[in-house]
Amino acid sequence: MDLGAEAFLVYERRGDVLDLLHTYTPPALRGGNLAAELTRAALDHAAAEGLRVVPTCSYTRRYLARHGG
Repeated sequence: MDLGAEAFLVYERRGDVLDLLHTYTPPALRGGNLAAELTRAALDHAAAEGLRVVPTCSYTRRYLARHGG
């Protein structure tokens, strides 16, 4: 496993909107729910701050379809 690899979620905040733009998990780290954990953390943050989420990221859209907001 490449220990130097990094997973990330790109977002943009505009006022009361949190736009989740892109989620990336390197191949060496895929299959371990890391993208789901990043997405859940972003959604939890948005809820805590009273932000409306815009799921531009295709992974985020699939996550929301499976798990809800």
